[in-house]
Amino acid sequence: MSYRPALSEILTSVIAPSAEVTGKEGKFPRGAVTALGRAGLLGLTASAKFGGGGMGLPDAADVVAQTARVCPATAAVLQSHYAAVAVIESYGSPWIRGEIAAGRHLSSLALAEDGPGEQGVEAQLRASCSTAARSGDVVALRARKHQVVAAGEADSYVWSSRPLTTLDGLTLWVVPAHAPDLFVPARPGGGGPYGSATSTVFADPVLVPADAMLGGDGGGLDIVLRTVLPWLLELQAAVGTDTRHPAAADVALRSARRPTDSLAPS
Repeated sequence: MSYRPALSEILTSVIAPSAEVTGKEGKFPRGAVTALGRAGLLGLTASAKFGGGGMGLPDAADVVAQTARVCPATAAVLQSHYAAVAVIESYGSPWIRGEIAAGRHLSSLALAEDGPGEQGVEAQLRASCSTAARSGDVVALRARKHQVVAAGEADSYVWSSRPLTTLDGLTLWVVPAHAPDLFVPARPGGGGPYGSATSTVFADPVLVPADAMLGGDGGGLDIVLRTVLPWLLELQAAVGTDTRHPAAADVALRSARRPTDSLAPS
């Protein structure tokens, strides 16, 4: 069944009427996200095995492009969500995949950070300042993540940190957005379309189960370069530069100009 009739209805009846308030007042488009979830569009790219749409990147790009023409903030939220879902579909638990497929779960990316000596997003991806320390079955993550879309509004973040046991690379985690000790400033800031709730997320620390790891320890950089960035590039190309994802735009554009192997840790 095509998603286009449902998308057209939501754009007309839900997103368009609230787009002006979203853009002028910076109000997160919660009604739009809820409607997209109920219509199966948050689960568009989730596996049909779990009740999702089973669609691919071209379909996600079409949804984002159509949405961007009506509400850039909602489009930015969808870009981050679909890129995060691409990772979760490959490495996430059956429970979270089922929640996404059912349209009850909005995810986002928490990859960019700053710190001494870092030179832009590419350097941050290659050498994260975010730390991870394991004690039994629990991992403590400490970080200050910047340019997180839907900060404080999403249900989870795909989060990067230094590896637990190796010296090189990154490790990715799925972090519940409403976990204790995650803090989002009252006044979101940090780029992104107004209303997209793009802001900083602090963890000092946030505790997650060890099985929240996405992929292998130290394998996160490869996942970012080969899964996250291709999705972001395609979604950005669909809408142009005005609605590109703020956290990964720089490294995405650099990656498009040269082979990803040249970015891999030596």
